[in-house]
Amino acid sequence: MTFAKPSALAAGAAALLTLPAAQAKEPVQVLASFSVLADMVEQIGGDHVEVTSLVGADSDAHVFTPRPTDARALAEADLVVLNGLQFEGWMSRLVEASDYAGPTVVATDGIEQALGEAAHADEVEHGHDDGHKEHGHDEHDHEEPGHDDHGHAGHAHAHEGMNPHTWLDLGLGELYVNNIRDGLIAVDPSHEADYRERAADYQQRIDALDAEVHALMDELPEHTAVITGHQSFNHFSRAYGVDFLSPAGLSTEAEPSAARMAELIEVINDQGVQALFQENMTSPAIIEQLAEETGLPIAGTLYSGALAAEGEASTWLGMMRHNAWLLHDALATEDAAHEHADHDH
Repeated sequence: MTFAKPSALAAGAAALLTLPAAQAKEPVQVLASFSVLADMVEQIGGDHVEVTSLVGADSDAHVFTPRPTDARALAEADLVVLNGLQFEGWMSRLVEASDYAGPTVVATDGIEQALGEAAHADEVEHGHDDGHKEHGHDEHDHEEPGHDDHGHAGHAHAHEGMNPHTWLDLGLGELYVNNIRDGLIAVDPSHEADYRERAADYQQRIDALDAEVHALMDELPEHTAVITGHQSFNHFSRAYGVDFLSPAGLSTEAEPSAARMAELIEVINDQGVQALFQENMTSPAIIEQLAEETGLPIAGTLYSGALAAEGEASTWLGMMRHNAWLLHDALATEDAAHEHADHDH
């Protein structure tokens, strides 16, 4: 056996030390508009991405005000991922302030076609003209005041009026996954195989959870209705058949009028609303007031537009599972609850 001379070893070591700096590829710098999208990007991108979320966990994108540091982060990004559907009303100002001209993924691209196909399939299954499930979940939403805070009205399937919280329907997850996957491949084609593999695995987990949530919601009494802090669960309602009412409109900035509160109390009494739920990013004061005036219990905290900082709801799929089991445990019949009593949350 022969050994290299010390000088040769030193030269080789020096070459190895300089090799990573010359050849190693830095992670793709992705700027996501809010925490749900940031988690999706991390799930698909893995070690190949470094993700920054403009609106963090337990924070409200409706009232977010960009800071100069956000403009700098945007300017330095390799890829920007946003929801679209006017959810990020502040994004255009931020892009202008940062002079960002790089690629952008709008995660809801194709949503109108996807929802049109879903509505058609539901109409065929249930024989409905409006494309909704038997739980007529949105009949109240058309009359809610406060919908104009962000230029939206109801849950209409027109581009200008669509509720932007489309990630609350797991059945639309494939749209999000494919758009994000393709965006990552476009800026980092060298890891295309990894992105495709991770996206496919992620999609399998989404599909499995979608089936689980459907099964849980199918065990709720027909026309189950609940109250939440603001109007964000339209797509969950359409997909899984639970009626959601809210004191405010689409924006968490909207304070409900006394007339709206009186209307909700009347609806609670007349329609047998079973439970009240807080949301992690809205003030609990309104829901607490409704609980005091109606005697209904506050069953827990739901997550809609922001992940939790830690725990089960700190990922998108964990958030959706948390919501489904919280609704199930609060609203299911005794027989259904007994059947699932041994489930480990």
